Amino acid sequence: MDLCSRRIIGWSIGENMKAGLVNEALQAALKSRTKGPGMIFHSDRGSQYGSRSFRRILAANDIHQGMSARANPYDN
Repeated sequence: MDLCSRRIIGWSIGENMKAGLVNEALQAALKSRTKGPGMIFHSDRGSQYGSRSFRRILAANDIHQGMSARANPYDN
């Protein structure tokens, strides 16, 4: 969800939450929006968001990653 517009901008559907699923959703979001400086992707601490492939996509697009604190998904 884009917190500025409150719109869902990227999604993917699958039978599991492996890295490939979130990679596809992020790629879809990047295609639907113009990237701006200081973009932040915030998530929980799921392993798929810490995967090398996901972090590579973030780095390639100059997106900073923020994760919630351990056992506290509400600290955005």
